[in-house]
Amino acid sequence: MTNAFSDRLRGYGRLNDEDERLLAAACQNVRTLRAGHHLIREGDRPDPVFVILEGWACRYKLLPDGSRQIMTFMMPGDFCDIHIAVLEAMDHNIVTLTRTKVATLPRAKMQALVEARPTITRAFWWAQLVDTGVLRAWVVSMGRRTAIERVSHLMCELYIRMRDVGLASHNRCEMPLTQLVLADALGLTPVHVNRTVKELRQAGVMDLGRGWLTILRPAEMARIAGFDANYLHQRLAGPGKFAVALAERTATAGRAARGLTPAPQ
Repeated sequence: MTNAFSDRLRGYGRLNDEDERLLAAACQNVRTLRAGHHLIREGDRPDPVFVILEGWACRYKLLPDGSRQIMTFMMPGDFCDIHIAVLEAMDHNIVTLTRTKVATLPRAKMQALVEARPTITRAFWWAQLVDTGVLRAWVVSMGRRTAIERVSHLMCELYIRMRDVGLASHNRCEMPLTQLVLADALGLTPVHVNRTVKELRQAGVMDLGRGWLTILRPAEMARIAGFDANYLHQRLAGPGKFAVALAERTATAGRAARGLTPAPQ
């Protein structure tokens, strides 16, 4: 029986039945947690690996003035760094944002999986490289993208990540993030996020509300964001309509950058 953990890793490696059985068996210690529960806090000694099976969480840093900067969102299939136990203390916090099912894997069990199953090991490496790519994309957003580009880029990214674990279709996915949470991730005020979402809605590009995101015009959304999905390294992901639109837009933009064709307007 598969779960979100194996669903995600399957996108980065060709898991066989035994691989999936071992991943499912590793996720037996499952807890259901309320929103706002800290899986681990800055300064704690890292030990177990947490795997998100249902719901959403985030990594964040708390600043001296009490403000929060969210550094990444964790959704079903995501897991904490498998090598973080080499550190003496956590340098950030992980908190649930919704009601969440979390599997806790003892470090020894995770290490045994890595040592015994080369395909799983490769998928772990691939997943963590994708996580690093996401972090780089967020740095670019914070440093160089405008507000409307930041919001559009994040929505494109989250939709594709949800789609890759089978939780999005027909350009629509669950999006249980409040505008306050989005503001903490985007480096904007909640008022600015509200105004930007409204602008995108009025332009007929996307609709965000009541816990759901709908991408109405994928190619236009990608154009506004300047979105290129290559940092998500979707080696084995199936191409949905949204991904096809993004790929076509990205290819056209790439040709334009090389002077081969005009960029889409």
